[in-house]
Amino acid sequence: MWQKYSAAHPEAAAACPEYTVEHFGDTRRLADELLAHVLSGRKRATSELVADFLARGDAVPRIGSHWIACDGTGTPQVILRSIELRLGSFPTADAAFAREEGEDDLSLESWQCEHRRYWTRVSAAQGRQWSEADEIVFERFRVVWPPQYADQVSGDC
Repeated sequence: MWQKYSAAHPEAAAACPEYTVEHFGDTRRLADELLAHVLSGRKRATSELVADFLARGDAVPRIGSHWIACDGTGTPQVILRSIELRLGSFPTADAAFAREEGEDDLSLESWQCEHRRYWTRVSAAQGRQWSEADEIVFERFRVVWPPQYADQVSGDC
């Protein structure tokens, strides 16, 4: 998948040649559900604890970085490219970001409820306690590959 993308978009691949291969969420069901929101165009943002990047040995993404999003079985489905990143704590999430995450009823209240539940669960699984003060990477992205799912943006590379 990366080879086809980089052949079709050599400037974008050269500008940020590193990429990660991962899936959304911590279960097969959640990975598939969130990926479906990406494929439908509903989801164009995500958030993850900085501690989770560090626990995996991954660098925090940078603007322009790519990641190959897999389904729940680990099969690559789309390539995403980060277009906006910021670090913040839980209370800094706003309604616009919650809507762009594309989950539940798209409200900030449901985003807060579900992310409290999620980060408490994943933090406990890694032997730590989650706090609303923990640093979070708030990321907006575009789908850049394959063409049938790619966001159409003027000047797209």
